[in-house]
Amino acid sequence: MSLLEVRGLTTGFMTGSGEITAIEDVSFSLNAGEILGIVGESGSGKSVTALSIMGLLPSPPARLISGEVIFEGQTLTNMSDRQMQTIRGPGISMIFQEPMTSLNPVFSIGEQIMETIRAHERLSPAKLRERAIEMLDKVGIPSAARRMDDYPHQMSGGQRQRVMIAMALACRPRLLIADEPTTALDVTIQAQILDLLMDLRDEFGMAIIIITHNMGVIAETADRVLVMYAGRVIEEAPVATVFDRPLHPYTRGLLECVPSLTEDRARLVAIPGTLPEPTRRPPGCRFSVRCSHAIPACSAALPPLELLEPDHSAACIRALDLAPIRTADLAP
Repeated sequence: MSLLEVRGLTTGFMTGSGEITAIEDVSFSLNAGEILGIVGESGSGKSVTALSIMGLLPSPPARLISGEVIFEGQTLTNMSDRQMQTIRGPGISMIFQEPMTSLNPVFSIGEQIMETIRAHERLSPAKLRERAIEMLDKVGIPSAARRMDDYPHQMSGGQRQRVMIAMALACRPRLLIADEPTTALDVTIQAQILDLLMDLRDEFGMAIIIITHNMGVIAETADRVLVMYAGRVIEEAPVATVFDRPLHPYTRGLLECVPSLTEDRARLVAIPGTLPEPTRRPPGCRFSVRCSHAIPACSAALPPLELLEPDHSAACIRALDLAPIRTADLAP
């Protein structure tokens, strides 16, 4: 049985112009110990998917229109907020974007970590502090016992991100959702944070969902990748397969945007245009207005996510016609 199953998840938001759908028919599964990468441009629905799984979207204006989320055999979408509080922390935990704004500036980092543990476990004050120091030490904060009483503004960006990871792992969750865990960090600190997540995954045996717009992060960490565009999943496959033979033109566009160390390019490659607004999504394939391979049939109907090759799904009517040749097929 899968650790997590998301089936046909559709979430909307009420606005002054009526209800808009932020994500539509999102489905995937995740096994224990597996790392799933969710990638796409800002506004593609990655974070809304994560917050829908966690039940953290404010209602109103947010509303679960359809679908279900099943975690360890329990249907989360039927649970009350009080019931969800027993799942958040020891079951599913989340690292939010922007650690400086996620941490409370008026409480010490130690108090904030202990508050997380206190909400789920009955421990003495001494044991609480001991657990918090242990978690800070695990995420690589030097002099952890002394730094317990520091406030967020006294720490660097990388240290604040490590504190957020310590808070998320304080109750030893079975699933960790990391929403842009390396945003705004320099490349050296990014590598350290990703290595830390991998080490902690091995130590705790937890599954991880990494949300990012960075294909390099996906390549380094994920076992499988989910590509999202304009609120829908448009490709899903093992990460090596996506890099070797991407089926959707949008996925190929994302890969081409990554700077190359071997090719001499005068300019960086960019996908033309921008994501369509939720209220002005084009008919048919939502990527068609930005796709250089679009034909009239692309605008006729919204292409479903279909299994086109073994363990490789894509939502494009021209996927197999345009897909690059596999590396293995080039061998003599």
